[in-house]
Parts: sequence; C-alpha cells; structure tokens
Amino acid sequence: MSGSNVWSRSRERLRVFPELLSQCAEEAAVYGKCVAASTTGKQELKKDLCAKEFEALKTCFTNAVSHSLQ
Repeated sequence: MSGSNVWSRSRERLRVFPELLSQCAEEAAVYGKCVAASTTGKQELKKDLCAKEFEALKTCFTNAVSHSLQ
C-alpha cells in the first residue's frame, strides 16, 4: 500500500465530510442541544446521557455516507 494513496483517500474523506454532515444538520443540532443542556455550569457530561440523540445523528451520518458511495 502506497503512503501517498492513503493520504489521498484521507483527504477525499475529509473533503466530503462537511457536505455529508450538513445532511444531518437537524440531528446534529438536537444532539448539540442535549449536550449543552446536560453540561450547564460545572456539570460533566455523563455517558449515555444523550445516547438517543447520538444514535439518531450516527444513523443519519451513516446513511449519508452510504448514499454518497452509490
């Protein structure tokens, strides 16, 4: 495996990331609001506190990536 080929693939993935993430803007906003609401003041984010919102974002992003590969 060529080192330059690895970097080319990585750059391509990073180039399309903003476009893919923009397809999940609503899910990202909901997750962000959950995290922000869960960490007011000095409160730390606890594991699985926003699991439902994260799963929705993850599913959306996975779907966006799979559709971009077709």
